[in-house]
This record gives sequence, structure tokens and C-alpha cells, in this order.
Amino acid sequence: MDVFYHSTRSKDEPVTASMAILKGLSEDGGLFVPDRIPALDKSLKELAGMSYQEVAYEVMKLFLTDFTEDELKDCIRKAYDEKFDTEVIAPLVQAEGAFFLELFHGATIAFKDMALSILPHLLITAARKNHITREIVILTATSGDTGKAALAGFAGVEGTKIIVFYPKNGVSPIQEKQMVTQKGDNTLVVGIHGNFDDAQTGVKRIFSDQELAGEMAEKGFQFSSANSINIGRLVPQIVYYVYAYARLLGEGRLATGEKINVVVPTGNFGNILAAFYAKNMGLPIAKLICASNDNKVLYDFFATGTYDRNREFVLTSSPSMDILISSNLERLIYRIAGEDAERNLAFMEALSSHGKYEITTEMRAALQDFYGNFATEEEVAATIRRIYEDCGYVIDTHTAVAACVYRKYAEETKDGTKTVIASTASPFKFTRSVMEAIDPQYASMGDFELVDRLSALAGVAVPKAIEEIRDARIVHDHVCEKDEMKDVVKKFLGIE
Repeated sequence: MDVFYHSTRSKDEPVTASMAILKGLSEDGGLFVPDRIPALDKSLKELAGMSYQEVAYEVMKLFLTDFTEDELKDCIRKAYDEKFDTEVIAPLVQAEGAFFLELFHGATIAFKDMALSILPHLLITAARKNHITREIVILTATSGDTGKAALAGFAGVEGTKIIVFYPKNGVSPIQEKQMVTQKGDNTLVVGIHGNFDDAQTGVKRIFSDQELAGEMAEKGFQFSSANSINIGRLVPQIVYYVYAYARLLGEGRLATGEKINVVVPTGNFGNILAAFYAKNMGLPIAKLICASNDNKVLYDFFATGTYDRNREFVLTSSPSMDILISSNLERLIYRIAGEDAERNLAFMEALSSHGKYEITTEMRAALQDFYGNFATEEEVAATIRRIYEDCGYVIDTHTAVAACVYRKYAEETKDGTKTVIASTASPFKFTRSVMEAIDPQYASMGDFELVDRLSALAGVAVPKAIEEIRDARIVHDHVCEKDEMKDVVKKFLGIE
């Protein structure tokens, strides 16, 4: 049975998967959600014998039902290839009583590669299927990782342009250098004076600007998104949770039907939402453990039922989670509101106008699968140091948030369920924070000195993504105010 997609904010006519991917965001500002979450149609035992690429097809075919088998397999083949530095794509490493699912072996050494390696191929295929002749303009806000992964995916892709906005002083030095050295005539990277939420709000505002959409159409352009608001980002993320479980089952580390907990460090909520979708497909997941940093808006939401972004925005050592408006949470709110678009819209309007909303007691009861907690900056550093000293395993700051929260959960609940921790970035992406956590004496060293020292400590070769930017020339030096983003877009596209 085909799966169609509709907005979280209205009862507009549903669209196909390919059209939802093309649009990125619904015209009413809502996010596209499937009209049902399909059940896995292969047993976990069958999946246990498959490669990552084969599991990807078995999961994604259930959601992207208007893609043919050949189309989808071609997208998967092009995405999950030698760009990844491990044959298994997403290895599992056992450390400190948990399984760390390493999602950072792609071209930009962060988990965003897992979906953004395939999104350009899905998008181009979707455009061809829907007879789109206009050039597709990818417009994206990033808190550090999505930007580079999207740039790497779309650079040089015929029929597309990509514009990335990031908070000028809100990403790590390595993250920034990865973005501003990106080559490609179809790419533009712009720092804004503001935080990630400002960038994300600005992008959403541009998406919903119908006058601009008309001007772009006249010039032969149309917008799409590479952010996790695009269902073409979310569906590929479901794959690695299914794959992780199947791999553990195949290795005899899990018994058939045995449940696992999943811990996800999250700011924008897309990564943990993918795990929630996997659970609803039939994957035996017990608890979904939502790990926050000092920007603990999600922790407070799960604790109180009130989502309140009216608070100080904190710059942390895990900048990809420095977010106060978790866009993908809207998909969960819509679901626990009984898939009532009007109720969901009221919550989102309250968030927009007052900066907060409160869900009902009935809706809170539907969140029993989730557990939320947070890690302070001091706890993050202590976790990195402890795991290195105890296990010889080096993790990045975001993964440390997850590991810290998992330890709090285990101590609080005494739950001994086997647990998978989503390891979302290579420690090489946040070298300074990681190395100073291990030993403060490293504070005096330069960024690339630290890279080499980390390589020696961890016994891991410096990733290609880091070697490439050591001496790379800065290509993008654009900076703007948050209210100038639309003008920047128009100038780049030549529609001033």
C-alpha cells in the first residue's frame, strides 16, 4: 500500500513521497508526515544477514513508495559507497557497558552524512519523476554539521544550487573551516550575526514567502530543504537504528525479540524521532533516551509538559545541539495530539507568538517511551576523560552528552536493558574540546597540532575530511545580519 504525506498544520491534499521531498516544507509552514508508519516486512533475522545498503532499501522502500526499485537502489548505491571509510558504514563499538553506534564515517565525519549522502540523489530523482524543469535551490540553516554535509552532497550537482546559513560565532573552528573552504560554483555559505535559531527562523520565513516564490519561479528556481524538516532526511535516519539492531542480533549479542534502549544526543529532535519511527515500525526498542546539553529545552519539556524557548541561549562545546526551537518535535506533537492538524497548529502558533506551549495530560501520557535528561559542560568533559581513561575510547562532545545522560538514566532506574548510543560526530570535529577534556595541558596547542595528538592518543588515522582542510583556501567569507538573509538569497540567484 502506498504511503502519502500531509502537513502537520492543515488538511491539505496529501502528496507523494517524491513531492514531499521536493517541497521540503509544506506551503502552510507545516512538516510533512506519513499518513501511516509502515511495519517492517522482513524479519529481523532476515535483516541481520544484510549489508547496510540492503537494509537501507528494505526500510526506505516502505516510506518512499512512489520510487521504483531501480530508482531507490540506484540512490542507495550512489550514496553509501567509498565516501565512507568503513565497509559496514555504521560500526558498533562496545565501551562502558553500551554499544556506541558510530555514525561519523562519511565524507564530513558527522551523522548528517548518513542522510545527506542520499538526499541529493533522492531529490534529483524526485524532480525527474515530477517533471520539474526549474533549478532546485537548497536553502539550509545549520548548527554546524548539516551545512557541510549538505554542501558536500550538493556541490557540483547539476540542476541545483545550495545556500547555507550558520551562526558566525556558534560553531567549532573545524566545522567553520569545513564549510567556508567548500568549492563549487553552485554553493554559498553565509555566517549570520545571531544563533542557530535565528538562522533556522530566517530560513523558514524565506520558505513561506509566497512573493519570493513567485519571483523565483519566473527566473526558473524553486526552493527545497536539506534540513531534517525534509522527510528525505528523516527516512534515511531510520535505517541505521534498524541496521544496528539487526547487526547485534546477527552477532549473537541480542536474543530474538530482545529489547534495546536507544540514547540520542539531540537538539533539533530529528535523530531521535527517526528512532521513534523505527520503534513504531516494529523494532524492539524500550526507552528512547533524549540527551540534551545546557540548552535543555527538551529535557524541561519531557519533565514538565511545557515547551518554553524563553531562556538564555548557551554556547556549549556541543554546538550542533545549541538549539532552543526543536523543529522536528512538531512531528511528535502532531502525533500525540491525535494527528489533529488544528490542535498542532495552535501549539506552533503559541510557540511563535509567546515562545512556549503546554501539552495536555493526555498527550504527556503518550510520551512514556521517552526519558529526558541533560549534561552540563563540566559533566561532558568528565565523561570524555573517564571513557578515555577507562576504555581507551575517545568520543566527541555530543556523544559525551549522550553517554553522560545514559549513565544518569542507568543509575536512576537500575534498568539493565542493552543500550545503543548514537555517536553522532568524530572527535576530530571537536578536537580542542575533546583534547582539553582529556588533559587541560593541551589548551596551548594549535588546532591541527591537536588533531595529530588526538590521532596518536586514539590510535586512529586523521580522517580525510580533516586532512583536506589543513591548508585549504577560504572560499566563502560572507557575513550578514539575520534580517538580511532574504536579500543575500536574491543576490546569489540574480533576482534582485
